[in-house]
This record gives sequence, C-alpha cells and structure tokens, in this order.
Amino acid sequence: MLVICSISGIITGMKSKYEHLIQTLLAGGIAVMRTDTLYGIVARADDEDAVEKVYQAKGRNARKSCIVLVANATQAYGDISTINHERSLTTSILVESPNAPAWLLRENSLIAHRIPGIDWLQDVIARTGPLIAPSANPEGLPPAATIAEAKKYFGEKVDVYIDGGAVPANTPPSRLIRIHDDGSVERLR
Repeated sequence: MLVICSISGIITGMKSKYEHLIQTLLAGGIAVMRTDTLYGIVARADDEDAVEKVYQAKGRNARKSCIVLVANATQAYGDISTINHERSLTTSILVESPNAPAWLLRENSLIAHRIPGIDWLQDVIARTGPLIAPSANPEGLPPAATIAEAKKYFGEKVDVYIDGGAVPANTPPSRLIRIHDDGSVERLR
C-alpha cells in the first residue's frame, strides 16, 4: 500500500499517520522520510527482510553498510556513549558494533549511528527500534530533495512516503566520525 502524507500531519497530532508509519515499519515495510539531514529510505535494522528490501530498492552495493538511526545511545549496536547528545544531532558515529546482526555489518564490524535531532523521529525510533537510513536515491544518483523525486525513484517499492518539504540545496550531509578503541576521535566527513 502506498501512502503519502505530510510531516505536519504527524507533528500536529494526526495520530493515524504517525501510527500508520510505525505499524508499517513494524510489519516489515519501508518508508521514505526526511531525517535531520536529508530524505532517507528507512527500515527496521533488526528486520533482515526489510533491510534487504531497502538494498534492492536502492540497488545498493551489498558490501556497504547503512547508517543506523537510534533514539538514544542504549539502542546502538556499539558504544556511542562517549559523544554527548548535542554533538550527535547531525553527527554519525562509526563504532565497532559487536551486538549488530550480521546483515548490518556487511564487510566489517563497524556501523555508523546517529541520534536524529527531530522529536517525532526519535519517538518513532523509540517504538520501532533502530532504523537503517541510507539516502533516498538509487546508487549513483543524487539524493532526492523532495518527496516527488523520491517517488519517481522508488514508486511502489516503498510502502509509505512522508513529505517533509524540500531539502535546501545547501544542506550538508551528517558529519561522520570514528571512535577508535583508545577513545580517540577521527573525523571522516
């Protein structure tokens, strides 16, 4: 089922749209929605079949792992507690992730995590569990800047589209840092 709704409906209390998104993700569906940086194509990280749907829809290289959005540090598959919440709002933190399912790890033991700085998205993740959230575009094409562009890319392959408005052209991607075993921090992007 293809559903398109606006994010303002979620924020202003149209609970049915909020619940529909959560129930779709809990049932193994995938969605396109605006994150704190850009539009992402999301699925529950602990649902192997849903993760595979995202890889298939994007034509994503099977060797590349995806960023994982978490509501808080306790949902992470590795230790991200050394980075305070304010710093992590638009920072993806690459850490060893010994608790991650094998289908998330791909060719190494590292996963990038981010705590989004959007209250409604944190609420969704608190209910669904961690979400993979690669950019909403087929491999090699620019990320969708609008929900209409995302729909052109994915059509019926996506169960729910959440319209969060146009992504400004100057919106940077999240920063990417790696935390090494000795606690040192390296900025990768």
